[in-house]
Amino acid sequence: MIQHTLGLLVKPDAQWRSVAELPASSINILILYPCVMALLPAVAWYFGTSRVGWTVGDGPAIRLTVESALQLCILFYFAMVGCVVAVGYFIHWMAETYGAETTFAKGIVIASLAATPLFVFGLAGVYPLLWVDMLLAVIAVSWSVYLLYLGIPIMTNIPEERGFLFSSAVVGVGLVILVSLMVTTVILWDFGVGPAFTDV
Repeated sequence: MIQHTLGLLVKPDAQWRSVAELPASSINILILYPCVMALLPAVAWYFGTSRVGWTVGDGPAIRLTVESALQLCILFYFAMVGCVVAVGYFIHWMAETYGAETTFAKGIVIASLAATPLFVFGLAGVYPLLWVDMLLAVIAVSWSVYLLYLGIPIMTNIPEERGFLFSSAVVGVGLVILVSLMVTTVILWDFGVGPAFTDV
């Protein structure tokens, strides 16, 4: 799995072609990719929010309690994996419309490999510094969208023009899932699953 991560960050076109040539059994194993990679940002943000903390102005460091950070990071982990699976499902569901060759497993693999920069750049959570994290988030999202536009035509064996339309539809679905995730977050906070801060 590590070779796919490095390949997508360094030589994405060649890496997508390498993954596209894998047999179905290997594609099915790659379903575990988001389950492993989503641990990186979850653990990083747990450490960053509970141990390091962040500051606002010249004030003292703000930290979450260990229990609250653990609870939120577990939910964060499952949200990441769930979003990847949802996008993967929609890739599979929309494939026939664009004449693409795919399966549900391949849809999940496409979504999870495209999300690689989000997983890797999520390590910035070890040291929560707002402007750095926001900058890295913009870079990671841009890179992930680029990987999606590059990978869908290669993985689904369709022309680039049709792949562009397919990828645009997937980006639209991703935005809807993002808004749904934000609404779910607000609802969960209303039920008491919000952050709890330390007094120290």
